[in-house]
Amino acid sequence: MRKLRPPKLTAKPVRSLEPILFLAVFLGLFCLIGSKMGAVNMLSTMMNTAYQLLLDTVFYIMAVAVLAGALSALFSEFGVISMINRLLSPLMKPLYGLPGAASLGIITTFLSDNPAILALANDKSFRRYFKMYQLPALTNIGTAFGMGAIVTTFMIGLNSPSGESFVSAALIGTLGAFIGSIVSTRIMLRHTAKVYGKDAPCDPDDDGPEMATGHRAVREGSLGMRVIDAVMAGGKTGVALGLDIIPGVLIICTLVLMLTNGPSDAGVYTGAAYEGVSFFPWLGQKLSFLITPLFGFTSTEGIAVPITALGSAGAAIGLVPKLVAAGSAVGRDVAVFTAMCMCWSGYLSTHIAMMNNLKCGKLAGRAIVAHTIGGVCAGVAANWLYQLFALL
Repeated sequence: MRKLRPPKLTAKPVRSLEPILFLAVFLGLFCLIGSKMGAVNMLSTMMNTAYQLLLDTVFYIMAVAVLAGALSALFSEFGVISMINRLLSPLMKPLYGLPGAASLGIITTFLSDNPAILALANDKSFRRYFKMYQLPALTNIGTAFGMGAIVTTFMIGLNSPSGESFVSAALIGTLGAFIGSIVSTRIMLRHTAKVYGKDAPCDPDDDGPEMATGHRAVREGSLGMRVIDAVMAGGKTGVALGLDIIPGVLIICTLVLMLTNGPSDAGVYTGAAYEGVSFFPWLGQKLSFLITPLFGFTSTEGIAVPITALGSAGAAIGLVPKLVAAGSAVGRDVAVFTAMCMCWSGYLSTHIAMMNNLKCGKLAGRAIVAHTIGGVCAGVAANWLYQLFALL
């Protein structure tokens, strides 16, 4: 069994090709972006995007994490997590290979966003139900349902020029995301089981009374004091989580958004936040010969939606109304959009930060690969499920 160890510093010769290769890649990337946007606009967009992400995304996630952390602590204190684990274990174990308590993470992220599951994962009473190899997979299952309520309701509310209802398409897309979540989580668990083994607990120094016996740990004091202590402790966990994810969100998400988005609405670069060079949509167009048969898009323009969802689900669903209004997207497209926007939900910009928060940063690459496959399966499943539904 291969175990992860803390990173060690190693000595390398001063004279090597590494700094030259690094500078070539680093300068090449930014020279290509700068040649299209302009050097001043590129730097201005980077700083403005990072600042807006801090205000609009990180603080929002921190607020969600504080509330989710407080709710998680209350659920743990008064036995809700224990009850859910006992009731849903027969369902969650065969589907996901996770304890029933993981279903609480699904609900939390579905109603909010991907990192909300971290507030649960940082709660010792929640982690006791998990083995160490299962903990990193929470990133995959949480991301697969992140922003689910927002994405689904947004798609249901779209107005088709032909009067077509998108309720069934959105629900089929949600089912597709559910299938994708199983694929992503199972692939991740196969790898983490090789890394950690299947017996190591999440907290080696904790005797884990909830796993070992039928009892659970509670705080001392009156009912009121238990409520206040649980809420305050859970809220503090959320604040710490919000601070921990700042570097990952600002650095990774800024780069992803600049490679995903295009210029301003006027078609020119102004240095404003969220501008970019549209690399991912361009790549999607080049791969349309493969993507279109898999997902059944009515128009190749639909490829931009799942590609954009790699960086931001919110930005991705914002593209859908124009496609629907232009007749470039119909019910089947909406089903696929729902599945992939919900399953991927900006995972390239959150996975690394989430894995670092779980102290599993070395597995971030594996998590991204597993979730990429899961998102593709979600889109394919939604496509074929909608076609099957249309035949009925």
